[in-house]
Amino acid sequence: MAKTIFITGTSSGLGKLTAKHFAQQGWNVVATMRSPEKETELTQYPNIRIFPLDVTSPAQAKEAVEQAIAAFGKIDVVVNNAGMGAYGALELAKETDIDWQFAVNTRGPINVIRAFLPHFRANGGGLFINISSFMGVTTAVPLGSLYNMSKFALEGLTEGLYYELKPLGIELRLVEQGGSTGNNFRENIAWSNESDIKAYDDLTSKLKSLMSTRDTSQLSAPQDIVDVIDSLATRKSNQFRTVVGDMGKSLMVMRNSMPIEQYLETIAGNF
Repeated sequence: MAKTIFITGTSSGLGKLTAKHFAQQGWNVVATMRSPEKETELTQYPNIRIFPLDVTSPAQAKEAVEQAIAAFGKIDVVVNNAGMGAYGALELAKETDIDWQFAVNTRGPINVIRAFLPHFRANGGGLFINISSFMGVTTAVPLGSLYNMSKFALEGLTEGLYYELKPLGIELRLVEQGGSTGNNFRENIAWSNESDIKAYDDLTSKLKSLMSTRDTSQLSAPQDIVDVIDSLATRKSNQFRTVVGDMGKSLMVMRNSMPIEQYLETIAGNF
């Protein structure tokens, strides 16, 4: 019997590629996105069902989970992939950007997990794969405090849930990806701007320049991240936290090799 995977944020990038990969591997796939009426590619797969889901809405999460269960009977794996990035000085951030960053990257997975727990409890098990970032366990650039906050919170959420869900046979995994050549992360950043405050202009210009000239050879191929998700979903790997990409791995080594004060000063020195 084919297994079923539920994936959030499948309208583009990593989410869409993951949905196609598992469909091609013979899995049933529940692909969720905010505007499914715009999707034309995933609709070509007979084993993919598409449902509307804005992960910031607990009601929509509950409804999407109910639709998925009605469509396939049993869900085996849930991939919390939907996310966004808010960058810029905290002082300049709009209240709506602060709330939106947390709502998508942290409250979104909470909504989906809570909606699935009754189903996983009834089945005696299940697997949540939370797509985080190496920015959830370390810091690498200025002006990313909100994004870091949301991913650090996701890390803490996932570790904390490990203890309460392990007795129920429910597993959790974290994927620490550091950006890929196909996720358009830079183009989708929400920047905080305030014309009458110039104190952060120089730092903002440096960061934008760094992002625009970033060596793409340091980015992971999208399929590399999908392969990690596959290895976790199929239980070929039982690693709780998997860092993907040379940049994330080197930063983790650096972070763990020195006192935090030295690490922060070293990173700050790059700007």
